[in-house]
Amino acid sequence: MKHSLGSSMGTRVYIIWKLFGGNADVSQGAYKVSGGQSALNISKRIARGRQTPVDVRFNGTRTMKQLSERIASQLQCTPDEFQRACDEVLPDSGFSRPNFPAAFIPDSYEFYWSASPANVVRRLLDYRNRFWNKERRTKAASLGLTPSQVATIASIVEEETAKADEKPKVARLYLNRLKKGIKLQADPTVKFASGDFTLRRITGKHLAIESPYNTYKVNGLPPGPIKIPAAATIDAVLNAPKHDYIYMCAKEDFSGYHNFASDYATHMANARRYQAELNRRGIH
Repeated sequence: MKHSLGSSMGTRVYIIWKLFGGNADVSQGAYKVSGGQSALNISKRIARGRQTPVDVRFNGTRTMKQLSERIASQLQCTPDEFQRACDEVLPDSGFSRPNFPAAFIPDSYEFYWSASPANVVRRLLDYRNRFWNKERRTKAASLGLTPSQVATIASIVEEETAKADEKPKVARLYLNRLKKGIKLQADPTVKFASGDFTLRRITGKHLAIESPYNTYKVNGLPPGPIKIPAAATIDAVLNAPKHDYIYMCAKEDFSGYHNFASDYATHMANARRYQAELNRRGIH
């Protein structure tokens, strides 16, 4: 049981709570105390287990390890307990370990602090399944993709650009490459394969990494998402506007936007301008 009461109020609450049968060996939970509440009312709430829900968020999470740590920092469970719950719950719903990130949708969720890890996973999975309604599943099928594959593309898109207005365009580029049977050659997958998320420049040694996530070496999609993508990015994939671009390169103005091309010569001209600017700024 947690509390942040002043020592005098806390002592009164503890004494009354004990009179109500409170047992420190079995009591647990999080309770928000507002000004003006009496020790008697606070004690009754705690004794009856009327917890205050905790807001749980995990936006921008890249790996299952990070997700487990983020959840554990907000609830009673440990990272290992949450990971074990994923291993117990998710395979029954058709998720392999590489696809575990596709089982979650970043949002704000309310849980009791003492909720069991398995129940947390089940509720998050239920939310994800409700998000993937008939309309979204139909759109995914029309692209020849499963919801998990859409989440994988969305995770790459999200790592490629932080610009919301550019994400649908980037999504269509990768859909075009998949349809044409061209390797995705997505730098974020190489960064994921390297395990070094601080990389600012992908070089030949990174492209040579042997990994199923290195889309410069493997055909098609990587085994699973390289982060837990936001709902808006998933929708950007499902609703990506048609175009014929198959190449992209960061703009040399470092605005966060990209230059797009449908032919290799134009792409190389774009790439040379960007590489020159990297060199000028001393980014290695």
